[in-house]
Amino acid sequence: MSSELTLSDIRGRWNEVLDLLESRDRIVWIAYFDARLAAFENGRLILDFSDANKLATGHNYEEARMRHRHALQSAIFEVFGIEAVVIEQ
Repeated sequence: MSSELTLSDIRGRWNEVLDLLESRDRIVWIAYFDARLAAFENGRLILDFSDANKLATGHNYEEARMRHRHALQSAIFEVFGIEAVVIEQ
């Protein structure tokens, strides 16, 4: 995919990233499925979990996301062909 990738492009294919994660590791998928794609600039994808945290019922996946961020970055690379840095807000 072009280096001119936009946040809209990523949003349009985000389910492909999530499907790839789910096929490999359901825990990683659970940790990231409710992320809101907040911004994409200079190869940095910013994920916002504030909406998910409002509804949290004792399940906090922050530690799992930190441990498995490489799995998400790998899935992004496979779908989009870019090495994005994932950052959480």
